[in-house]
Amino acid sequence: MRAFDYHRAADSEQAIRVAAGYDAARYLGGGTNLVDLMREHIEQPATLIDITALSQGITETTAGGLLIGAGVTNSALAADHRVRQRYPMLARALLSGASAQIRNMATVGGNVLQRTRCVYFYDTAAHCNKREPGAGCDALEGFNRNHAILGASPACVSVHPSDMSVALVALDARVHLEGPAGKRTMAFVDFHRLPGERPDIETELAPHELITAIELPALPLAARSTYRKVRDRASYAFALVSVAAAVEVTNGIVSDVRLALGGVAHKPWRAIKAEQAMVGQPATDATLEAATEAELAEARPLRDNGFKIELARRVMVSVLTELMGERS
Repeated sequence: MRAFDYHRAADSEQAIRVAAGYDAARYLGGGTNLVDLMREHIEQPATLIDITALSQGITETTAGGLLIGAGVTNSALAADHRVRQRYPMLARALLSGASAQIRNMATVGGNVLQRTRCVYFYDTAAHCNKREPGAGCDALEGFNRNHAILGASPACVSVHPSDMSVALVALDARVHLEGPAGKRTMAFVDFHRLPGERPDIETELAPHELITAIELPALPLAARSTYRKVRDRASYAFALVSVAAAVEVTNGIVSDVRLALGGVAHKPWRAIKAEQAMVGQPATDATLEAATEAELAEARPLRDNGFKIELARRVMVSVLTELMGERS
């Protein structure tokens, strides 16, 4: 591992001020992904700024939602009684994401910024546009069973690994950011980028900007939501396909729905087309089939992952059928 400077920031303001003094500085939360990448010589920051002193609180907002500090660990968030009762899809996503040891270290801010687990990204002998812009993408013609079927580009077909981010997209979360230009918030669904020609630029973070909190809105239908993850093995593998969903049925009609997919795209994928196809329609199998067809019509499989289209369809139908049965 390359030698680096280390600073421990007392708060976000100090962290940003220190980062602005270095060209190659990285913020360090739990380190469960960044330190791995440094060991593999993929990330080689000259300076690490420890931000574990950032807020580790989960507080009520005046609008009835929750404000989750960026330093909250995945374990603490999954165990919070308000999250378990009001946003169960989030608690379930967190618990499916990693071992207990990793959840005890990993932070909210770091979780949503973790980088892809594409094997070609980790193999420094392989061509990878995400690791080295313009280098090419060996995954396109290589072993691509775990890769994207939606929103990919000729430059990159990798997928985002975070389970928590899938739930946050479905819950209409907002991300609170702070940087040299001040504070701002944005919809979490807009935070991650599709690869386009620059897959190395993964988020809308500005230079030296950092995540300070995630805000969950008051969303009553989320109280009976769920998260289902399909993977190759039960013990903490990354998702082949995952689904975060909440649905409201009134007098047999779908009145509201939230739906997001993981394991299928470069970013957590909000299933907008499926949602639009469901709202106002009878809560029937035909509606679900039409909704999944609308969402997956633009799916483009690679050589090894055509099965993901049918898998995504089946998981969406199964999860929504279960939820509609509970709400009808």
